[in-house]
Amino acid sequence: MTALKVIPLGGLGEIGKNTMVIAYGDDMMLVDAGLAFPSEDMLGVDIVLPDINFLLENRDKLKGLAITHGHEDHIGGIPYILKEMPIPVIYGPALALGLLEGKFKEAGLQDRTTLRSVKPRQRVKIGCFEVEFVRCTHSIADSFSLIIRTPVGVIIHTGDFKFDFTPVDGEQFDIASLANAAEEGVLLLMSDSTNTERPGFTPSEKTVWNKLNEVFANARQRIIVTTFASNVHRVRQVLTAAMKYNRKVAILGRSMLNFANISRELGYMSFPDGLLISVDQVNDYPPDWVVILTTGSQGEPMSALTRIANDEHKRIKIVPGDTVIISATPIPGNERSVANTINALFLRGANVVYGRESGVHVSGHACREEQKLMLNICKPKYFMPIHGEYRMLVRHAELGVECGIEPDNVFVMENGDVLEVTKDKASQTERIKAGVILIDQNREWQLDEDIIEQRRHIADDGLITVVVLLDDAHKIVAGPDVYMRGVILPRGLPAEEFIIKVQEEAKRILSNTKVIEKMNGQDLTDFLHGALSCYFENEMNSEPLVLIHCNFVGDEGASKSPLSQTRSLGTEKRD
Repeated sequence: MTALKVIPLGGLGEIGKNTMVIAYGDDMMLVDAGLAFPSEDMLGVDIVLPDINFLLENRDKLKGLAITHGHEDHIGGIPYILKEMPIPVIYGPALALGLLEGKFKEAGLQDRTTLRSVKPRQRVKIGCFEVEFVRCTHSIADSFSLIIRTPVGVIIHTGDFKFDFTPVDGEQFDIASLANAAEEGVLLLMSDSTNTERPGFTPSEKTVWNKLNEVFANARQRIIVTTFASNVHRVRQVLTAAMKYNRKVAILGRSMLNFANISRELGYMSFPDGLLISVDQVNDYPPDWVVILTTGSQGEPMSALTRIANDEHKRIKIVPGDTVIISATPIPGNERSVANTINALFLRGANVVYGRESGVHVSGHACREEQKLMLNICKPKYFMPIHGEYRMLVRHAELGVECGIEPDNVFVMENGDVLEVTKDKASQTERIKAGVILIDQNREWQLDEDIIEQRRHIADDGLITVVVLLDDAHKIVAGPDVYMRGVILPRGLPAEEFIIKVQEEAKRILSNTKVIEKMNGQDLTDFLHGALSCYFENEMNSEPLVLIHCNFVGDEGASKSPLSQTRSLGTEKRD
């Protein structure tokens, strides 16, 4: 019997780049295609994407893509896929598709796919799969869970969710449709694991209003608010508070302005034309008449709030007494950057309102009791935790067992693992390649992971370059010349003395004629690189990036092509 294959390309063991493949026979569909943002040690990287080689190898089988909601970690990877291959059709909520349309126009990708907006409870066909879009509640408007009817049975993909019973837009979670699917029998549940370490229930988005209202009422000067640009509900509450207290709003950040405009066009928020002012007009109004709504809730180095905090923004400067509301919590890995921004704001005299205890932010993800509720509504035979770091997946799996699922029917997986499911059994089988693609947006280049590793080593231990000119007998004609950048030398050792020691060591290595004469040019370069790397580790207890240039001349002094070797000791395999 043909088995259904469920293959995560991203989103498991991590926060972000949520991308799931569901395949049966010659039909394949995608659920979401997201990106992640780089960690601090990914120097020069702007965006992290899942490896899509599996999609490229199976492009003829791909029948379409279903989007759960419009967050970047669920839709941000779609333009990059379209640059490599077409997608026959993309189904999703209007807000997410509105955001994608702008991305596609910028990149000239409009003809690479067809966008089709869906309504709650609408069913669409993607190959042999029937996908039902079920309204759920999350931190962005127009969010869906998916009920996917497959040839082997019903599977449910929750998307990102929480059970918000007092949603600010009045759109309730469609629990009835989940319950109806449970009556049919749910073969597999894939459920959001992000908040599985947090007990209880996630507070309603409506609870944020009381604190925002209090802060706005007490602020005597400008109010600066940062949140996720995509949190339409939160942005709408900020605009409502601004109107209540007769303040004008200036929006900083392209993504924030795009979300506000698209949300207004699609009817997810409304505000009078006179509410918004340009950044250039901020100083035309008294401080207690102004709200500045900005990006930068995650301490991103080039975001508007970070530049304001560091006094690097051209138009906006912190004035002592300004109130700054950070209406978000740090994504794992961003804690230090956010803390640095908060420290800088306090240093400049701002009153900063931040943190979970402040009441100005609630999560969009389900806590443990809500995750139990989802498990008990769906009553799946098999359970696969998704969307979260590995410890979160493990804790969510434990909840599944607590809720009555057989331990052997719970699958904690990693990106690239393949889960095969039939009506009668499920098992984890082979793996596919599931790495990452690193993007430098300024140049639209993909970066090799080895390059990032080299950058880390340069940052940690510096760079040492050795250039030597050799004749055909591999004897030194000139050099070796030694150049250093960012190298920390042992205490009391002058740079000039260290360079002389390296030159002497290189000469000693190259004087081993019994070994050297038997080598070709590349072997000689590798040999010199390895020997000097070991020398630096022994002498300096460090692992600088080592760059070797061996240039060769013929009998008549004509220069031959240089051979070079660049590698850090830390990336080599050693016994």
